[in-house]
Amino acid sequence: MTTQKFDLDSVLKALQDGKNLTGKDGALTPLIKQLTEAAMKAELENHLAESSEPNRKNGKSTKTVKGPTGAFELETPRDRAGTFEPQLVKKHQTHLTEDLERKILALFALGNSYQDIRAHIADMYDISISNGTINAVTDKLLPELQAWRERDLEAIYPIVWLDAIHYKIKENGRYVSKAIYTILALNIEGKKELLGLYLSDQEGAHHWLSVLTDLNNRGVKDILIACVDGLKGFPEAIETIYPNTEIQHCIVHQIRNSLKYVASKNQKAFMADLKCVYKAATLNAAEIALDELEAKWGEKYPLVIKSWRCKWPTLSAYFKYPDYVRTPIYTTNAVEAVHRQFRKLTKTKGGFANENSLLKLLYAGILKAQERWTHPIQNWNLTLSQMAIHFPGRLDDYIEL
Repeated sequence: MTTQKFDLDSVLKALQDGKNLTGKDGALTPLIKQLTEAAMKAELENHLAESSEPNRKNGKSTKTVKGPTGAFELETPRDRAGTFEPQLVKKHQTHLTEDLERKILALFALGNSYQDIRAHIADMYDISISNGTINAVTDKLLPELQAWRERDLEAIYPIVWLDAIHYKIKENGRYVSKAIYTILALNIEGKKELLGLYLSDQEGAHHWLSVLTDLNNRGVKDILIACVDGLKGFPEAIETIYPNTEIQHCIVHQIRNSLKYVASKNQKAFMADLKCVYKAATLNAAEIALDELEAKWGEKYPLVIKSWRCKWPTLSAYFKYPDYVRTPIYTTNAVEAVHRQFRKLTKTKGGFANENSLLKLLYAGILKAQERWTHPIQNWNLTLSQMAIHFPGRLDDYIEL
């Protein structure tokens, strides 16, 4: 067989003519081939030199290897005794590196469909892969996901956001709606950390109780503030496991739910008055504004006003803090941002064949999101100082003052 030698001048000319550096017919492929064969030849010579038995070279065998720059025919040296085991490209190995698997996982983590992944890989590497191959590669995330879901957690989290997102999953031949429970927290350093993903048939306070029990079993002994949506029974579920946790109902969820019962022609005026409540500078000012809201709209929308009155203790918890503490806790926007990331990954999927196909995709998205969570949130040191005042003694063992 004639070996294609790497010639720098010809490669430069090929690039000038518009030929790709990597991918199908990549200009670098001959160089990768040469370097790999040279390294394997050196491996064999070293093996022969260290052998105590008579042995010598015995020609070459050829196989197609799929590498990061494209596929090529690799000539593997052999020995007469058959004791040579190449390490760079092992026997029966058909991929030069793990680069291909990393590329598949990277494309998967961006929400690409299997069809799109196949097209990308074919374009980049001139390799045809099946859905089964992609599935086998992405399934390697599952043991990692399980270990992540069972890992030990910190003893205290100053702020935790809890919310759910729903997906269609195939079960017994039909698609059913299931809830993914997402637990996002700020750790003692003020950095975001996703504590877990939990799947259930439906969102409900009873299942949240099992989620919170799992957090406790994994080491979470205290949560200072829990930011939640308006699910009935949610505060009671939290109180069962974490009786000293302060509940902050999400203002944004409350506003959305309120507007469902306000006629469209009145929504603009109603929102202007409602804004005076949740944007007030102090608790006293907020309560005065709520009285005024009731006086103006109470007869027309009694259910809306009643909802604000009933939930007022947990809706108004954030007023005791300065603005820089209020910002992260008065809404569940932080965890909803994670859900937006999930939706980007799953927007092309009408449903999922099973729970694992959904969970491994969401986990890939988590790994991507966590790359950006390297710094504390804004004003974290000031926020932590405020919490040390409002929750005396509970942070003493975890921060240096």
